[in-house]
Amino acid sequence: MNEVEFNDNIDELYTTIEDAIDDLDADVDCEISGGVLTLQCPDGSALIFSRQSASKELWLAARSGGFHYSWQNNEWYCARTEQTLSEMLAEISKEQIGEVLLLK
Repeated sequence: MNEVEFNDNIDELYTTIEDAIDDLDADVDCEISGGVLTLQCPDGSALIFSRQSASKELWLAARSGGFHYSWQNNEWYCARTEQTLSEMLAEISKEQIGEVLLLK
């Protein structure tokens, strides 16, 4: 994947996450700044998605830890947890937001 494709994938993902947040009942604030998407959760915690252009990775900081995702087989995949971003977000969002965040 080249840099343009990487950035397009991240931009599309950020839009998908924002749309998924709009579908929730919980009050979650979204902010994008400098390639970082921050979700302020109702419990005061945050989910922070960070675009890492040099390594072509997406990093996620959550209360449960930090995760690095690379683009594999048309999805974001964490080699350490062996889960896709969608799978991880379902778990993490349930814990921090109180609802399951489903990426469509």
